[in-house]
Amino acid sequence: MNPEDYPEISSQELAEKLQNNPHFTLLDVRELWELDHAQIRHPRVSVLPMSQMAREREEAFPQELRDLEADIVVMCHHGVRSMQVTQWMRSLGWKNVFSLAGGIDAYATQIDPSAGFY
Repeated sequence: MNPEDYPEISSQELAEKLQNNPHFTLLDVRELWELDHAQIRHPRVSVLPMSQMAREREEAFPQELRDLEADIVVMCHHGVRSMQVTQWMRSLGWKNVFSLAGGIDAYATQIDPSAGFY
């Protein structure tokens, strides 16, 4: 398996980015109802449900995320949807997009339980 095909970052790497990197976006692709159960509350988080992306494709992205050089970490519940979105975005030309391995569940387990579980 080529890491270029499955670009992921760990929960620890995300925690470091949240603390030290003001120039990236954490793109939460979960559905809005999922946010009631668990979420990372941080100014770098942008919510864009995968279902909306499926309908609107690239048009769903806010202008600041349309930059193909944008530094983006994609997050979902366990990492499956975020990997699909990451691969799709890379196929369209985004270069610095990574999936959060294990999703918000891994982040809450390993870094910050206050993010929540479901």
